[in-house]
Order: sequence, then C-alpha cells, then structure tokens
Amino acid sequence: MFDNLPEDLPRRETLRVWHTLWLGRIDAKIAAVRQRQAETEQGRRRRPEPPDWTVELGIGTGRPPVQVHAGDCHMAAKRRRPVDRDEARRLLADCMRPCTHCRPDTQLDIPDLPRGTTLALPHRPLPQGHQHDEHATSPATGLRP
Repeated sequence: MFDNLPEDLPRRETLRVWHTLWLGRIDAKIAAVRQRQAETEQGRRRRPEPPDWTVELGIGTGRPPVQVHAGDCHMAAKRRRPVDRDEARRLLADCMRPCTHCRPDTQLDIPDLPRGTTLALPHRPLPQGHQHDEHATSPATGLRP
C-alpha cells in the first residue's frame, strides 16, 4: 500500500524525522486541548452557586438599591449585591421596584404588593413657550390639538 517510499536510506530517514516532528506537534496540541478542557471543568466545579436573590444598585453616593431580582436573572445590571430571602421580601414590601422580567414579587409570594410600582420622579417645569392647555392653539396651524 505504501510502496511509493523512496528507495535510498537518507530520504527515508528524512521522512522519518519529518513525521516524528509532526507527531510531536500533534501530541502537543492534543495535550493543550486536554489541559484546557480540564481547566474548564475544574472552573465549572469551583464556580459558586448564584445567590437566590440580588438587589440592583444605583449610581452615585451610597449606591442606593434600585430593583430586586431573582439570583439567576440576566436582566440585572453589573452593580448588584446578593441578598437573602427575608431582605428581598422586606425591600419589596418597602416599595422597592421588582424586576418585570423575573418577577421576584411573584416568586416570593407577596400578594399585596402593588403591581407596576415605580419610584416617584421629581416634577420638572416645562420650558418657556410650551403650553399644555387643552384650550391652547398651535401657533403653526392655529388649530387646537
């Protein structure tokens, strides 16, 4: 089957050296892949369990809590800290906004929590020249909105 090898000894020795080098390269690549797989598996085994509940933290001084999430919710921001079940229930009962994706209020079985609670935003006055009167007319058309 492999009868097409060269007849002379120096060329056969060259082929042997060449194949030995290639086997070394292949063995090194196999060892590297096995090492990566072992490290990945070890990391997977050592990874801590996600917390049951997290609270998303705001920006600024003191980083106040903003929203409660389930521990595995992918909608939680990077600024968060783990909380236990009792603290999550207390935060939700104190009108902390629940995540609309993972619904921790439903998971924690808090039936009397008002749905769609949001933090009250301060009132901003309208810029000069803007009227929001139902009897006002548009300056461009002269029609009422």
